Amino acid sequence: MRARQGRDVGRVATPGVLLRVKLWRTGPPSHKASGCSLAKSVEAALNAGVKSAFKEWAVVVDALGRGDQILILRKGGISEGRGGFQIDHEQFWLFPTLFHQQAESVILPAGVGHSLLETLRSDPSKLPVQYLARVHAWTRLSSLKSALSLRGQHIWKEEVISQRFDWGRDQSIAALLVRIYRVPEPILLPLMPSYGGCKSWIEFEVDLPTREAEPVLSDAVFQKRVDAANRALTPSGGDAFETVC
Repeated sequence: MRARQGRDVGRVATPGVLLRVKLWRTGPPSHKASGCSLAKSVEAALNAGVKSAFKEWAVVVDALGRGDQILILRKGGISEGRGGFQIDHEQFWLFPTLFHQQAESVILPAGVGHSLLETLRSDPSKLPVQYLARVHAWTRLSSLKSALSLRGQHIWKEEVISQRFDWGRDQSIAALLVRIYRVPEPILLPLMPSYGGCKSWIEFEVDLPTREAEPVLSDAVFQKRVDAANRALTPSGGDAFETVC
């Protein structure tokens, strides 16, 4: 990733429409009710700009951006209170973070480096944003067996998944299948104090344009990854992905 060649929009008032999605306090809306129809009806509005972002390790953002995984697993940060992690947005930018032990907490394919992590370390004052995620399906995994059954669908080591599952007041973890879109060049943003803290969601100072974003995976390949995740989870029993769109 060539972050230094991106556009710095930290002080630019980018025009656009901010889509306000109803908060999903127990999960995203069922596709049978309004999920897919909602997503289709707001496609034009989404092309104008998105302001919400999801904080994730830089090495995982890299994996999502390469198309190596479509899965996000999240327990929730300390700042998110008793309710833990909630899916507040149907579409969001990926905000790469600099957690210092992340490189040792994942298993990468042979020959794959930590390009985004190295970019962040080279200039910690700037945040390169290049990937937009849209939630395709989700579930809250209620057993460690279910969480571990998704091995091969992500790059986290099993001990990391076990620690996340057991952390906090309840034993569970949210699993999201996301479609990733990439803009041609990273958008460089200044790191603001409000972006800090142990929380999953932040709001950028400006809407970031998404008109040039293209899917990282083709429709056919993405569907194969979705099918593989569903097959991996089914034998564990009890948990299943609910399609949003």
